[in-house]
Amino acid sequence: MKVLTAAEMRAVDRRTIESGIPGIVLMENAGHRVVEFLEKRFAPLAGQRIAILCGKGNNGGDGMVIARQLATRFRPQSLDVVLYASPEELKGEAAANFEMLRACGCALAGEISPRARLASLVIDALLGTGVSGPAAGRSLEGIREINIGFPLAKVVAVDIPSGMPSDSGEPAGEFARADATVTFTAPKVGQVLAPNCDCVGELVVAPIGSPPALYEDDDALFLSLIEPRMFAGLLEPRPPSGHKGTFGHVLVAAGSRGKTGAAAMAGLAALRAGAGLVTVASSHSAIPIIAAHAPELMTEPLAENESGGISRDVSLERLAQGKTVIAMGPGMGRHPDTEALVRRAAARLEQPMVIDADALDPIPGNGKLRVLTPHPGEMATLTGKSTAEVQRDRVGATRRFAMEQGVVLVLKGQRTLIGFPDGTVWINPTGTPALGTGGSGDVLTGLIAGLLAQFPQEWRQAVGAAVYLAGLAGELGARELGEKCLIATDTLRFLPKAMERARENAGCPGLPHCL
Repeated sequence: MKVLTAAEMRAVDRRTIESGIPGIVLMENAGHRVVEFLEKRFAPLAGQRIAILCGKGNNGGDGMVIARQLATRFRPQSLDVVLYASPEELKGEAAANFEMLRACGCALAGEISPRARLASLVIDALLGTGVSGPAAGRSLEGIREINIGFPLAKVVAVDIPSGMPSDSGEPAGEFARADATVTFTAPKVGQVLAPNCDCVGELVVAPIGSPPALYEDDDALFLSLIEPRMFAGLLEPRPPSGHKGTFGHVLVAAGSRGKTGAAAMAGLAALRAGAGLVTVASSHSAIPIIAAHAPELMTEPLAENESGGISRDVSLERLAQGKTVIAMGPGMGRHPDTEALVRRAAARLEQPMVIDADALDPIPGNGKLRVLTPHPGEMATLTGKSTAEVQRDRVGATRRFAMEQGVVLVLKGQRTLIGFPDGTVWINPTGTPALGTGGSGDVLTGLIAGLLAQFPQEWRQAVGAAVYLAGLAGELGARELGEKCLIATDTLRFLPKAMERARENAGCPGLPHCL
């Protein structure tokens, strides 16, 4: 699902109107979509006390459509509409809906009444995506009321929480905090990037009439939000004739003396993702411990150096024969031998490679599939920037590195990003702080390798699916076990449930992350 900037959204609206759908119809549809959501989440609406805070622009016009539909269709227990502007300031479709709202007998107030403060449901329709810079004046007053003036209420934002920047995850000033946001046509950049995404609540993407071809088929729009329908084909039942040779063979070169768990977790994750065969190759002294983790793992002992890591003299070319995917890095240890071994493998091996942790290095793709999976600190090392600089522009850093090096770059963290060599960037909506625990990255490495082994031709979808499913499995595990109690291998325990949930959600158009 494409993610749009404010300017891109305005262009889509303009082209929609030019195609023959009037702006007043788009506004009516927008209000109707919000009411549909309210009816689904907060039924019965007749029992709700509702306050709607409207601004003077089109977002306020959407709010007045919502008020009219609620008043005429549901007759809630109380309905208070507060206009943070004078009626004379309204223009276009907003002015027209103001007159329609008055015609149906619904009064608008200029300030919040004591009755309104008892609202059980607040609709934020103050500011939309067209605002740049921090909120000020009466709009800022309304934002503060939303955040502190309704102690009993759930807040639903219309299109975007008021004051939230449309084009950046970094706040420009004060903005409303919502329990849910109904946005129109496509997600906006500010809604899906950290830290703003924490204040969006449940994000629902609702169509209002713009043809999807106006944005989904536009190659100039490089940002997309991962949703299950993007990789639904990877979750379909296997063919009855399938066997272990059908689903790929992963070679995991990982581990060292004292760091055997990382190698075992990566291997187990590749198996759990569905790879037919997995061989873990590690230093000779580490192999017995790795093999003890699971009888399903095949192992290959390798010559080791004085620190207990894999020696640089090892020939991975021989081991790679007959393997579908190579994963390297977890637990290998930081040693000159590791760097030499990884660089030689990346240059000589033709198979797709997943490179993580101790193996990370600015390795060019050179036309081969190379997937690098750094966390922000590792990304800083790869780019020569500070971690703070990487975090300030995660999308830009991901996109530049992927294009310059010709690799797939998975930048981990809140809202993990996937950058592709052609400049497209996918944003992952799943995840939880519970995954901030040792071994989560090793599991992700194995999941990516396991899915790539089965679907080498659908490599974009395989990487996206692995990232999405890892985050979703973490969420499901944290719900059952608690955020503090989740450990990395629990991700594998909840992976089957995550796959099933993703299959279900693949049939939920317009809900990029329905849990």
